[in-house]
Amino acid sequence: MPVEPRIAMMLKQMNSHPLPSWEDLRPEDLRKGTGNAAFTFGVEEVKQVEDRKLPLKGRDIPIRIYTPEGRCPWPAFVFFHGGGFVVGDLESHDSICRNLANSVHARVISVDYRLAPEHKFPAAVDDAYDALQWIASHPDEFGIDPARIAVGGDSAGGALAAVSCIKSKEAGGPEIVYQLLCYPAAGFLEEDPASLRENKEGYLLTVGMMEWFSKQYLNTEEEIRNPYAYPIHYKDFGGLPPAMIVTAQYDPLRDSGKAYADKLIGAGVEVTYKNYETLIHGFANFHKFVPAAQEALDEMASQLRLALGTDKR
Repeated sequence: MPVEPRIAMMLKQMNSHPLPSWEDLRPEDLRKGTGNAAFTFGVEEVKQVEDRKLPLKGRDIPIRIYTPEGRCPWPAFVFFHGGGFVVGDLESHDSICRNLANSVHARVISVDYRLAPEHKFPAAVDDAYDALQWIASHPDEFGIDPARIAVGGDSAGGALAAVSCIKSKEAGGPEIVYQLLCYPAAGFLEEDPASLRENKEGYLLTVGMMEWFSKQYLNTEEEIRNPYAYPIHYKDFGGLPPAMIVTAQYDPLRDSGKAYADKLIGAGVEVTYKNYETLIHGFANFHKFVPAAQEALDEMASQLRLALGTDKR
């Protein structure tokens, strides 16, 4: 199937401009164009939105709490934004979090983890897991039900959510009931998977961009096989939480997400997997102006409602 028409128009306009030289690009230059809430097209109202800081060991991590209509205790969905571990923040994914809070009937907590290259691996992983642990251990402060905590994220944030589940399993907590991984950067087992060949460039996320992100994030080339950096390399997937894993056909990361879903399924984990045939990487950020992207986000919300017991709320 061809790319969704509205996305195709956007890509045509973007691709008419020359791509930057990744060798010379500085992270701050990329952040200038991606740090704000792009593609918002109006702000969805949520009953309450609150910015706070988590007092983690040696650093304070900003979070944003989205509370829909209803009452405590809420199930919680802890969200990690995408951006290649280099860009993105609370603003870049604000629209997604607002939509999910209202759709899922859960308190969504977005975590603004530290970014590379100023803070290389494993800083983002430490922030993600430590934030999750802190939130789960203070349920009364957040008005949440500690028995109904899910995690999720898109792209790099999907990888952080997956690794947080792995670390929770290894540490014996916190208990995670579900993981929602949207086109996760889970890593590759193959050297040259089809999704990299088919979608090398022209679909927003390029292979050159992925390589640049990896260089910013990792300390050494060997870390690309570290399961805490890219969880596809983990050895024991048994006992991880049920998952929904979403990919897009025109995405170099498509086969990464599919391979991670296969690993979980092979270990007996309950997985809902869906590949959206007309969409590209990052489509969740376009949900306000691409109906197919909103439909995909609605399907993700539906799975979260089932997992968190809010389907009849």
